[in-house]
Amino acid sequence: MRLPKWSEPFAAGLGEALVDIPYDIISVNFLHWTWHDTDPNIYDRHYWVPWNSYYFHSAFGASFTFWFHFTREKICNSEGKWIADKSIAKELLCSVLAGILGTPGGIAMFIPIYHPLHDIYKLHSEITYFILLTVFLLLIWSGDRKPKNDEFSKTVPHKTHWTTWILIAHLVLHYSSFLIMPIFFNPEDEISTGLKEPIGPCNEYVGIQTAFGMTLPKRKYLCPTDYDEQYYDWSCIPEGKLPSNGSIWYTTCGVPFPNRAEYITIIALICLIAAVVFGNLHFRSSGDAVFTYKHKNINVSDRSKKKKLK
Repeated sequence: MRLPKWSEPFAAGLGEALVDIPYDIISVNFLHWTWHDTDPNIYDRHYWVPWNSYYFHSAFGASFTFWFHFTREKICNSEGKWIADKSIAKELLCSVLAGILGTPGGIAMFIPIYHPLHDIYKLHSEITYFILLTVFLLLIWSGDRKPKNDEFSKTVPHKTHWTTWILIAHLVLHYSSFLIMPIFFNPEDEISTGLKEPIGPCNEYVGIQTAFGMTLPKRKYLCPTDYDEQYYDWSCIPEGKLPSNGSIWYTTCGVPFPNRAEYITIIALICLIAAVVFGNLHFRSSGDAVFTYKHKNINVSDRSKKKKLK
């Protein structure tokens, strides 16, 4: 897309969320994991996936992308945005810094939207995520509308590197897998035994400290007789015997889709969106030429001299 640097991180964040959505929706219904029943930060769900999972991927993906390019711009001597520095140590340092700084940057995006609206005014997490999504889309759209009458647009032809086809194959496998699962497989056949949320008394609560400075209550344990996670139950256990208090290793049983056609429709729609988005990114934008394009106005030695003068 060749978005400006103030817009690109938000496209990367939404791209990460787009990859995550089918994985989250299908995997939780096939008991690849279970969510904490009463944690207020993940209580609001979309097909049993916390809305904050999408918020998390969008925010943290955007933050990591910003810090990755920002640190490379300040530390590396590179002939282009995607051209590696000759120093492996500098590239490694930038990657580590992006990983470290990406976390507080992602958390910071929860503070102005999610925490005041959800924790104080009790808005549903679906609303807070769509506010974030709207902001991201407006920033992406604004960046994409900026005219690209630069030398790159006029002189560099579109090309696709062979390694991109490996990425495309991965995306096809990723999305087709999560579309095939609800079509041909049954979540009620799943039996999941492993390390899980501790079982305990239903009346014990603990506090959760939020980034906004508030303390919110949640149950300390999973209550097997009073929980609201309708993607599993205990029906596959002999005589339906519930796990005893203190259990952390136990079995949960999958349950049928409430409406299989609905799940298939949702995942198929996400696959269509992904096909259009990633198809345009890889085949209708600048292609892989952007990764080898070198700045002609400023070379590495000039940038080094400027840094020394500063």
